[in-house]
Amino acid sequence: MLSDTHGFIDQQILKYVKLADEVWHAGDIGSLYITDTISELKPLRAVYGNIDDAQLRLEFPENNRFMCEGVDVWITHIGGYPNRYDLRIREEIKKNPPKLFISGHSHILKVQFDKKLDLLHLNPGACGKYGFHQVRTMMRFEIEGDQIKKLEIIELEKRV
Repeated sequence: MLSDTHGFIDQQILKYVKLADEVWHAGDIGSLYITDTISELKPLRAVYGNIDDAQLRLEFPENNRFMCEGVDVWITHIGGYPNRYDLRIREEIKKNPPKLFISGHSHILKVQFDKKLDLLHLNPGACGKYGFHQVRTMMRFEIEGDQIKKLEIIELEKRV
């Protein structure tokens, strides 16, 4: 799982893409080249982010909600955090919370459990080179049935 590539992809990212069963991109893709490159290697689910142009917005939705085995997953770019969800999704997430909520945008890697809504919130940080983050990051995990297991934080390198 990755976010905020901002048009950048390299062999470090692709090494982990090749190990995945499926890749999820939480927005600010930056270029169709990124999603085309990933899609040539693995199935891809993605959402557009606030920097993505009309082409990417035609290709990908703002929200992507789906079942992965027994886990209800919701991916969006600007989602906020537990107790501070973005106004755009706040009512829906309270009415119908997923088991796994993934957002990007902040460039801040975060793993947080929302006890009120009984959901796991993940933000993979940013794996591109644009932004204020100091270390490029992404995540990977396994889903078995209705369980999210073996969550791993991947630090790619310090951003230069």
